[in-house]
Amino acid sequence: MKPASTALITYLNDARADPDVPLLMTDTFTFTLASGLVLCYTNADVTFTYSGNTYLGNSILVDGLKYKAAIGLEVDQQQITIAARATDTITAGAPFLQALRDGAFDFCQILRQRVFFSDKIGGTAIGAVTLFKGRLGVIDEVGRTSAKLNTNSDLVLLDIDMPRNVYQPTCLHTLYDSGCTLIKNAFGTSGTAGAGSTASTINWSGASLNFQQGSITFTAGVNAGVTATVGSAVAGTSLTLLYPLESVPAVGDGFTVYFGCDHTPGTCQSKFNNLANFRGFPYVPPPQMAI
Repeated sequence: MKPASTALITYLNDARADPDVPLLMTDTFTFTLASGLVLCYTNADVTFTYSGNTYLGNSILVDGLKYKAAIGLEVDQQQITIAARATDTITAGAPFLQALRDGAFDFCQILRQRVFFSDKIGGTAIGAVTLFKGRLGVIDEVGRTSAKLNTNSDLVLLDIDMPRNVYQPTCLHTLYDSGCTLIKNAFGTSGTAGAGSTASTINWSGASLNFQQGSITFTAGVNAGVTATVGSAVAGTSLTLLYPLESVPAVGDGFTVYFGCDHTPGTCQSKFNNLANFRGFPYVPPPQMAI
């Protein structure tokens, strides 16, 4: 049984008693990005506000995320299709499909709800029920006008390999996760793209070797919201990205770049002073010696 407000339950019970009463409803799709940005869309042709969010009509179209009920624990995996125009952007200057291709939607949470109205679609909302809640899985393809991607229900978080502990020389933690305990924002620096920057190299006088293997997130310009991995750096000169951006940043485009880590005990101590939380096993002997 799905939770619903008392007003919505009353509305649906009254509708069951009178089969000629039309049900006024529409579906909403909410994308919560890892950056905290929340994008809201609806398959209706009008824009409306519900529960503090504004759902855009005549914007991107989402096909999929069907409601499914099953006995037992099972990860609900579905493929959805998203259609978008070049003018449909997630932030100023960043087209939806380009941001999807560049990784801005990695680890994003996806919610589909059905909202019911008392007077007209987009009018006074009565309440909503959740049809799907999960997160982005694999992006199958991204074209000029549409994209196909897989979504997984939240049960995918329980679908982990066993045994849990793996013994290896490098740290098992992901940088800035709960096991690492470091706060990402404490190791971020703001900057702007300098003259001569390309899709692969960002010229910036604040470049440092500390940013190698780190990440850079653009906050302005055509790449706003896009995150890329820093492969190498030339101190005081430039940052070289592991993979090129889809679009060349303009001079003055803002970004935030974060320290990287090679997951060795030396880096953990010298760069982050975090050796107490290091979860690697550098003294485990090679397999041919462990006899």
